Amino acid sequence: MQTSTTSPAGAPPTRTGGAFDRFFRISERGSTYGREIRGGFATFFTMAYILVLNPIILGSAKDKFGEQLDATQLATATALVAAVMTLIMGVGGNLPLALAAGLGINAIVAVQVAPLMSWDDAMGLIVIEGVLISILVLTGLREAIMHAIPQPLKQAISVGIGLFIALIGFVDAGFVTRIPDAAKTTVPVQLGTGTLTGWPMLVFCLGVLLTVVLLTRKVNGAILISIALMTVVAVVINQLATVKNWGLTSPDLPSNPVAAPDFGLLGKFDVMGAFGQVSILTVVLLIFTLILSDFFDTMGTVVGVTAEAGLLDERGQVPGLGRVLLIDGAAAVAGGASASSSATTYIESAAGVGEGARTGFANLITGGLFALALFLTPVLTIVPLQAASPALVAVGFLMMTQVKHIDWERYEIAIPAFLTIAVMPFTYSITNGIGAGFIAYVVIKAAMGKAREVHWLLWGTALLFLVYFAIDPLEQLLGIK
Repeated sequence: MQTSTTSPAGAPPTRTGGAFDRFFRISERGSTYGREIRGGFATFFTMAYILVLNPIILGSAKDKFGEQLDATQLATATALVAAVMTLIMGVGGNLPLALAAGLGINAIVAVQVAPLMSWDDAMGLIVIEGVLISILVLTGLREAIMHAIPQPLKQAISVGIGLFIALIGFVDAGFVTRIPDAAKTTVPVQLGTGTLTGWPMLVFCLGVLLTVVLLTRKVNGAILISIALMTVVAVVINQLATVKNWGLTSPDLPSNPVAAPDFGLLGKFDVMGAFGQVSILTVVLLIFTLILSDFFDTMGTVVGVTAEAGLLDERGQVPGLGRVLLIDGAAAVAGGASASSSATTYIESAAGVGEGARTGFANLITGGLFALALFLTPVLTIVPLQAASPALVAVGFLMMTQVKHIDWERYEIAIPAFLTIAVMPFTYSITNGIGAGFIAYVVIKAAMGKAREVHWLLWGTALLFLVYFAIDPLEQLLGIK
């Protein structure tokens, strides 16, 4: 078994016994209640932005009939699904993997799906996608594909996710920004707005320095301490200085900390409606796109986070993988049924792992906080991205350390590993990185006369990725566009 070297813990944990300890195997996995609790808090605060972002992405889009979803109802549905599915993953999967509405998938729904049909019809497709993914799990196909991936590629997926999650942290904080096309420059990104300016940027930079210092000194609770202290700093700055823009979440002390949840979107879906709005071929292609994105984002996240936690077995497999994947499929169904888009496993779970979480007990904390968010959203969303994002940068470093396990002398595996690692952050997509690595792996093996060494499932998956990458010309060829 690969042993994680990233836990900030100090002395070896003491076996405390008790029902919770035995059920979640806390002591057995070298953890403690304290680490699990800190990990649960860290994961929540690094992904709580979804309570703001999902309503913005879906709520700002219009369906075929010009209808928009209510932002308040979206926030409630997002928090509810995240709470329920994260708790189920904790109890059923016993891994520190939190779930919420998937970024990327919600953009597909808002930009590609909803303009072709009603919101109810679009969410019906999400339900269908989740059911089909669950069927793949029950037939063993989804798990078999994950087992067929060579260990070096799994390690590359984890490293690529590390770079990707670090980039997410830099972008969320505004440390890295995209240069507008009007600038007529060949450089796609830049530092801040050209320079680092403003109080929010100071909070982020201080947060990064504080986090890495605490990690280097192996302080228990390093990530969570950093998030909490920098949130306090941000609140003070916001009270004393004039800050134009904190981004999605602002550290404003709420006048009323309680907000009543609005469950109006629950059950707003129609699994057959899309077939009356567009052609069957279009429906099939839309579902295919949703499945592929959800399928491999989850695969990369589960492998990457569990590898970072040191929980892979001696064969490099995820413990209880079948249950984990089935819960993830059910989360997609729940997301569609609540009209909040497909819910999936979150890479930000790595923040909790970096804080020491090793079991599903951490999910009880994360899920409980999402449940509280149903009523206390004004309080729990005062953590600005500039205070939470340093955790993602630190976790990116921790996950990057697994690059040492890849044999860079063997080009047949090193090149696919490199493409997997590079494409994830450069295209802002876990799925794209996995696809590039898979295709390169099978092509290189075939070119070397070693095609028989490649599992047939990898061949099939690589072909699906070719279709995925070529979806636009295929749609034009078939007259869909």
